[in-house]
Amino acid sequence: MTTAFTGVNCVLFALFDATGQLDRTAMAAQVSYVQRARADGVVVLGLATEVSKLTFQERCDIVHWARADAPDLPLGVSISGNSVAEQQALINVAEAADANWLILQPPLAGSYAATEYVNFFAEVGQATKLPFAIQNAPQYLGRSLSGDDIAALKARCPGFTMIKSETGPMDLAALVARQGDTLTVMNGRGGLEMTDCLRAGCKGFIVAPDVLPGVLRCWAAWQSGDMAAAEAAYAAFLPAAIFGMQSLETLSCYGKRVFGLRAGITIHDRAPAMRPDAFGLEMAARWAKT
Repeated sequence: MTTAFTGVNCVLFALFDATGQLDRTAMAAQVSYVQRARADGVVVLGLATEVSKLTFQERCDIVHWARADAPDLPLGVSISGNSVAEQQALINVAEAADANWLILQPPLAGSYAATEYVNFFAEVGQATKLPFAIQNAPQYLGRSLSGDDIAALKARCPGFTMIKSETGPMDLAALVARQGDTLTVMNGRGGLEMTDCLRAGCKGFIVAPDVLPGVLRCWAAWQSGDMAAAEAAYAAFLPAAIFGMQSLETLSCYGKRVFGLRAGITIHDRAPAMRPDAFGLEMAARWAKT
C-alpha cells in the first residue's frame, strides 16, 4: 500500500519571539524554507513542535498558519490529548483547516493495558474521515502498540493506513514484514539509519527542518536508484542528525538553532527549556554549514 503522504515530510518547529510568544513571522519563514527545500509535505504539532508547551489556541493557530502558508502542500496534523474529547476537538480544527491526514499519539496520562489504547485510538479514529497514522514512539511517549494491537485497530478503522514509527531498521523491518501491504510504514528519528530503514521497507520520513536538506538529497538519490549517492548524502547529514537527536530537549535547543542559522531566523526558547552553552552553539554553527 502507498499513500499520498509518503516521501519526506517536514515537521515544523515552534518558533518563539524574545518574549516567549509564538512568532508568526518566523513560522511563515520556516514554511518558506521547507517549500524551497521541496519537501513533500508539512506536519505540525509533532514532538519537534514542542506541542506540550502550547495552549490549545496556539495549536489551532499553528494548524491554520501552516495551511495558509503552504496551501499546495499536503498538511499532516499530529493529534495529542489525554481524552477522546480533547483529541476530537483538535481533529475538528485540523479538518476545518483542510488538513490531509492525521497522526494520532497515545494519551500520556496514566499507563494502561494495550486494549485501552486500541479502544482509545478506535474511538478517536472513527470520528474522522481523514486517513490517519499511529505514532509508535515508546522512547518518547512511553507506550506503543504491538503487531497484534495494530492488526486489531486496523480491523476496526479503515482510515488507519499508516504507522509513524520511531525505530531502528531491524525493528522497522519486522513491522513491515508483519503488516505486509495493509499499512504504510514511515519513520522519524531525524533520519538516523536512513538508508538501512529504506532497505527495511520504509516508505517515507517525517523529520524536522534541521536535517531536511540532507534527508531530501538521500531520498532523491535512493528513488533514482543511485545507492552510492544516497549513502554519501546520508553520511553528509549524519553528524548533524546525531547532534540534534540526542534527546527531544537537544533537538529543541540545538537542532532548532542549526535550522535557524541556515534559514536566517533568530531562535528564542520558551521556558522550561534546555539553554544553549558556548560549546553547543559552536557545534550548531559548524553543523549548520554542512
